[in-house]
Amino acid sequence: MINSIFLKEYSTEYQTQVVDLILHIQKDEYNIAITKEDQPDLLDIENFYQRGNGNFWVALSEGTVVGTIALLDIGNRKTALRKMFVKQNYRGKTFNVSNQLLHHAIGWARVRSIEEIYLGTTPQFVAAHRFYEKNGFVSIAPGELPIGFPVMKVDKKFYRYVIQ
Repeated sequence: MINSIFLKEYSTEYQTQVVDLILHIQKDEYNIAITKEDQPDLLDIENFYQRGNGNFWVALSEGTVVGTIALLDIGNRKTALRKMFVKQNYRGKTFNVSNQLLHHAIGWARVRSIEEIYLGTTPQFVAAHRFYEKNGFVSIAPGELPIGFPVMKVDKKFYRYVIQ
């Protein structure tokens, strides 16, 4: 089938596409003042995300990265959801990339006995807020974040998902 979406664990062959996708969405779509240098994790995904109870996945359409999601191990059976980005024309129900990525990450976390997933996001990502809330994430105050949660300078809104 043309335009089938495949989810795959990140490998270095996708690094350039991942960086380009994320920076384009952050800077060009949402005018967030953030650079590649502000995100050193993007230059060392394997060592930053793919350790302990963390991982990083890409969504591929015909070999091209159209989405990303990561779980960062923050200890005590908790992870931080990071780098969830989907190329604009792959958002929504037609390709269902966001749902596929999120449910894949949650399923992976469940198998690894992760208890909670936390995330921080920017005020500009209003559609993302609705998406997370629709999928069981609950808005929390910054003071409710666990020790070890990495707050990015652009993050102002936070969520928690309890894995059942």
